[in-house]
Amino acid sequence: MVNTVAYEAIKRELDAAGITLVAVSKTKPEEDILELYQLGQRDFGENYVQELVEKAAHLPRDIRWHFIGHLQTNKVKLIAPFVQLVHGVDSLKLLKEINKEAGKQGRVIDCLLQVFIAQEETKFGLDETELASLLNELTNQPLSHVQVCGLMGMASFTDDSEKVRMEFRQLRTLFEKYNPGTWTILSMGMSSDYAIAAAEGSTLVRIGSLLFGERQKK
Repeated sequence: MVNTVAYEAIKRELDAAGITLVAVSKTKPEEDILELYQLGQRDFGENYVQELVEKAAHLPRDIRWHFIGHLQTNKVKLIAPFVQLVHGVDSLKLLKEINKEAGKQGRVIDCLLQVFIAQEETKFGLDETELASLLNELTNQPLSHVQVCGLMGMASFTDDSEKVRMEFRQLRTLFEKYNPGTWTILSMGMSSDYAIAAAEGSTLVRIGSLLFGERQKK
């Protein structure tokens, strides 16, 4: 069930700050997505490739679909025809696969490089050394069908707001250090910490449970 009051309040707040809201609709029914769509929401985030493919086939064509899960190389081809932004690229191998499949579609796919900033072993992402190495590889061998638009990262799942703030600050520092002048997206912040992320310079937040309620486990 969609919390339209929360959505409208959060959307106003983020619009005023120039921050993009991606509504995380993973495991949620198409009717819920349509309800937010009818309120003007166009950016939606999904974690599971098959679910995303099915929803994209049934829902309005002007929805901007974001893939926010850990993308396997063998599934890139399924979303390459339509995905707007791939959020969690953490290897050159994956970036090359996206480039290959985007080329087959005659598209350029926007991507974010995922940086590991949390103190949790379960999070994916590049450390600074790996980030610098990947960017150096791209300088030496540019990929014509992907566009790196910035960085994303997820903070530790904790009630310690200062810890979260410092992790977001770390990501912003890397964004500023390595930005070649073309990056426009610093993706950090979810339902539990988006206000901190906004204060620390996020340009895109991903919010699910505040809009749709707690999700079902898959």
